[in-house]
Amino acid sequence: MKIAVFLFLFIFAVITAKTNTMNKNEQFVIAINRELGSGGRTIGKKLAEKLGVRFYDKALIRELEKRFHLTVEEIEKLKGQNQSWWAEFGRIMRIGEIDVYTYEAKMGVEPELITTDDIFKAETEILKGIAETESCVITGRCGFFVFRNHPNHVNILIQAPMEYRVARVARKQNMTPEEARKTIDKIDKMRENYVKKYTKTSRYDTKNYQLVISAEGKTEDEIVDLILSYIG
Repeated sequence: MKIAVFLFLFIFAVITAKTNTMNKNEQFVIAINRELGSGGRTIGKKLAEKLGVRFYDKALIRELEKRFHLTVEEIEKLKGQNQSWWAEFGRIMRIGEIDVYTYEAKMGVEPELITTDDIFKAETEILKGIAETESCVITGRCGFFVFRNHPNHVNILIQAPMEYRVARVARKQNMTPEEARKTIDKIDKMRENYVKKYTKTSRYDTKNYQLVISAEGKTEDEIVDLILSYIG
C-alpha cells in the first residue's frame, strides 16, 4: 500500500513539474514531432487555431525558402541589416499580400528527404527567427532540438500503433494497406536518419519531449484538448 501511494505521489510530482515548463500567456513555441499516420500535422493546425497563433510545418518552411530564396547567406545578410529580420520579412509579406501561411504540400510529399546541410541551417535560422517574433506551433523540422534552449517552449511527440497508422494513411492517400505500410516504413526510416544526422539523437527518445501522446482511441480534437489541458 505504501509503495502504491509513493508511486502515485511521484508520478503526480513529475506531471506537475512538467506542466510548468510553458506559459501560454507569454511568447511561446510548441514543437510537435509525429509519426506518419498519427494525425500530428492536423492536430498541430487545430491546436494553433485554438491558441490563436500561426502554424508552421516543413512544407511551409520549404515554400518560404523556395519562393523567397532564403539561403543561409541571404538570412545572414538580412540579420546583418536588421536584428528583427523575421518580423520585417513577415511585414513585407503581408504588405505584398503574399499568403504563404496557407500553403499546404500534397499528401505524401516529403521535402525533408532531400535536405542538405545548407538547407537544414537555413531552416533552423528561419524557425529561430519565427520564434523570436511570435508565438507559434511547429511540426517536424527537428523542432524539439532547434528550440531546446527556448525559454518558453514545450516539445510533444504524437505516436500511434502501426495498425492505426496504416489505416489512416490508406484512407487519406487512397492506398491499399500494403502500399500504406511500405510508405510508412520508408518515411519512418528517412525521418529517423534525418533526425539522427542533424541532432545526434533519436526522434523516439522520450527524453526529448515533455509530453508523449498515443493517438489511438482519441479524436484529433480530444488530443488538442489534452494538450491545452497540459499547458494550462
